[in-house]
Amino acid sequence: MALHQLVFSPYFSPTKLHGLERKFSVSAPKISCDYNKALCKASSNVVNNNPVLRRSANYQKPIFNDEYIQSLGNSYGDESYGNRHDELKREVKMMFDKVLNPLDQIELIDALQRLGLAYHFEDQIKRTLETLHNNINNEAENIWCCDNLYATALAFRLLRENKYHVSSGCFSNFQDKKGNFKATILDDIEGLLSLYEASYLSIDGETLLDEAKCFTSKHLKEFVENEGCDASMVKKITHSLEIPLHWRLPILEARWFMDIYSKSSKMNPLLLELAKLDFNKVQAIYQDDLKLASRWWSNIGLGEKFSFARSRLVESFLWNVGVASEPHLRYFRRMSAALYQLITMVDDVYDVYGTIEELELFTNAVERWDTDALENLPDYMKMSFLAVYNYVNEIAFDVLKEKGFNIIPYLKKGWVDLCKAYMKEAKWYHSGYKPNFDEYLENGWVSIGGPNVLIHNYFMGANPITMEALTCFEQDYPNIIYLSQMIFRLIGDLGTCSREIRVGDVPKSIECYMNEKGVSESEAKEHVRSLIDLTWKKMNEDVLTSSPFPHSFKEIAMNVARMSLWMYQFADGHTDQDPVTKDRIASLLIEPVL
Repeated sequence: MALHQLVFSPYFSPTKLHGLERKFSVSAPKISCDYNKALCKASSNVVNNNPVLRRSANYQKPIFNDEYIQSLGNSYGDESYGNRHDELKREVKMMFDKVLNPLDQIELIDALQRLGLAYHFEDQIKRTLETLHNNINNEAENIWCCDNLYATALAFRLLRENKYHVSSGCFSNFQDKKGNFKATILDDIEGLLSLYEASYLSIDGETLLDEAKCFTSKHLKEFVENEGCDASMVKKITHSLEIPLHWRLPILEARWFMDIYSKSSKMNPLLLELAKLDFNKVQAIYQDDLKLASRWWSNIGLGEKFSFARSRLVESFLWNVGVASEPHLRYFRRMSAALYQLITMVDDVYDVYGTIEELELFTNAVERWDTDALENLPDYMKMSFLAVYNYVNEIAFDVLKEKGFNIIPYLKKGWVDLCKAYMKEAKWYHSGYKPNFDEYLENGWVSIGGPNVLIHNYFMGANPITMEALTCFEQDYPNIIYLSQMIFRLIGDLGTCSREIRVGDVPKSIECYMNEKGVSESEAKEHVRSLIDLTWKKMNEDVLTSSPFPHSFKEIAMNVARMSLWMYQFADGHTDQDPVTKDRIASLLIEPVL
C-alpha cells in the first residue's frame, strides 16, 4: 500500500498559559479533490530559475538504510513459538482464579502491565479491579483499610491507571494529626517507592499527593545515596526518580523491566517466559511493518531528493511503536510512521529551505487544497504538496470504504493550521521578532505537529467514529489533545533548544521565558518543568472525565506525550544520530530478548 502524507489539525484559537485554558472556534470547510489531476502535475517546472541562497542544517543521513531494514528478521513468528505462547496465556488466565489474596491479585496485574502483557488479559484485569473498586467501603475486603503503604499505593495507582475514580484520601492513614507523613513509614522503602509512583497519578488540587511526591522523592534520594543499600532496590529507585512509571511507555518499560523482574524474589517463571516470548513475537511483527513503511519511503524518493530535510523513517516508526504497541494496530503504525516522516519533511521546508516568498505560496496552496495552485510553486514544493495531498486522499479513501465517513475536511484543516503555524514561526525568524512566552506557546502547541497526528490517529485507530467526536473536532477541540501536545511542545523544547539555536530558528519556550522574565536558563527550564507537571495533572483529570472519545484514544494521546519524553530525554532523539537513539532502536526493533 502506498503510504502518503499529512499534517496537523488545530480547530482552535490561542491559549492562555496561566491556567492552561484555551478557546476554540472552527468550521470545517467542504473539500473536493481530484486525485488523478494531482498525480499528473507532479513534474511541473520550477517557477523561478534564478539562484536562491538557502540555509542548510547539515542533517546527518539516516542510521539504517532500506537495504538493511529489508534484511531484518527473526524466527519468533514460527508456529512452534505460537503454540507455546498460547499455552502460556492459558496458564496465566487460570492464575486469576487461583490467586485470592487482594495484594497478590494487584501484584499480578502490576507485573502483567510492566512486562507488557496486560493487553492479553484485559477481561481478567477489569474483573479484578472492578471487585477491588467495589470493595472500597467494605472493611472486611478492603485493601485500603490495612496499614500496608505499599499495598494501598499500588492499589491506588492501578485503579487510576485503569480509569477508576478513587480518592487520594486513602493515604491519610499514613499521616499524623498535623497532616505530616509519619516517620514510621521511612523504613518501608518499597512503600515509599510505591507512594512516589502513585503521586504522579494526581490531579490538580490534590495537595496530599503533592506532599507525598516531595516527601518520598526526598527520602528515596537519601536512600540511593547511602552506601551498602540493596543494589536491586537502588536500581529501581534510580529508574523511577529519572522518569516516573506513569510517564513511561508500557512497551519501552517492558524491555527494561524484564531484567529487573528476572532477579526479583517475587519473579514468576511462567510470566517471565511469556513476556520474553511475547516481546519477540511482537518484534517480528514490528519488523514486517517497518519494512513496508521503509519501502514506501524508499520508493517515493523524497529522502534522496530533499537532501536538506531529515530522513527519519525509522525514528518516525519508533514513535508509533511507542504510541500504539499492540500487535493488531499494524495499519496505524505504518500510516502514522509515514505521517511523522512527511511532517518532518514539511517542517524542514519551513524551518530550513524555503524562502519566505515560497513559504507564502505553499501555505496558500495548502489552504486552497487545489492542485491548480501547483503552477506557482517550485518543483520541490510541488512534490511536498502532492505527498500531503495523496496521503490525505489515501487515508480518507480507507475510512470512507470501511466506516462510511468523509474525513477530508478534518484532515485538510489539520494541514492548513499546521502550515499556518509554521508560517508564523518563519515570519518571526525572518523578521527577527521575539515572541513572549504565552504568544510562543499559543502557536507552539500547534506547530509541534501532535494535534494533527492525533486527529489522524483517531481516524486510523480501531475507535468507532461518532458524530459527537466530529462535532468536538469542529467546535471544541478536545482537551486531551491540547494537554498532550502542550506537554509534547514543552518537552520538545527542553530537548531541541540547543540544536535549533545552532541551526537558526525562532526562540523556543526557554528563551522566550528568559527574555520576558530576565531569568537564567536554569530558572527558565525549571519553570517549563513545572508547567509540564501541571499539564500532566490536568491530563490525568481529563482521562477520568466522560467525553465522546474512548479510553483507547485518550491513551494514545497520553502515549504521544510519553513518547516525546523518551525521544527527547537526552537530546533530540528524532533528529540527532546519536548512539543512545541507535541503541534504543536496536533494543526495541532489532534485538530479541534472550
